Amino acid sequence: MKRPQAVTDLIDELKRLPGIGQKTAERLSFFLMRGKVDQATRLATAIQNIKEKIILCSVCHGITESDPCGICSDTSRNQKQICVVEEPHDVYVMENMGYFKGVYHVLLGVISPLDGIGPGDLNIEVLKEKVADKGIDEVIRATNPDMEGESTAVYISKVLKPLDVKVTRIARGLPVGSDIEYADSVTLLKSLEGRMEMG
Repeated sequence: MKRPQAVTDLIDELKRLPGIGQKTAERLSFFLMRGKVDQATRLATAIQNIKEKIILCSVCHGITESDPCGICSDTSRNQKQICVVEEPHDVYVMENMGYFKGVYHVLLGVISPLDGIGPGDLNIEVLKEKVADKGIDEVIRATNPDMEGESTAVYISKVLKPLDVKVTRIARGLPVGSDIEYADSVTLLKSLEGRMEMG
């Protein structure tokens, strides 16, 4: 017997999400069907709000509802220390440690030739301009410890070398091939504390 079209449509849309296969999409669809109408409405509203209200900060390129974001506009933070991360959600992972008191720069990806992503597709030139114009003391490269993250970190070092700025890399407390977003706070804190200057 064929499923109702509304159910099939929902399953198809859920399968487009990362990490959601056919079985998980079916379970989520049936969970939403069995739930109360207001629960599904709240979910739909939250999804709609993300698309309508969330913007990228014009300074760090993180996600925010106001521009500049709360971190960039916080005068108590060290504006001369920039932590470079791959994606907007990495900012919140770093913030959850409660240790880093500088500001961020979000690349919005990594160099990945196989995917057709080169340095010009990322916010690397903007980072270079920030460092040159604002007298930055330190740039901490906190890209993921995988092949793309490492090659992006090395490229950033080369680009910033002529600017006479201290460029460090978070330490190897993170296992190779893992994502920062899945690291626990203690491991991430140790990685940040043990960062090293790169030539």
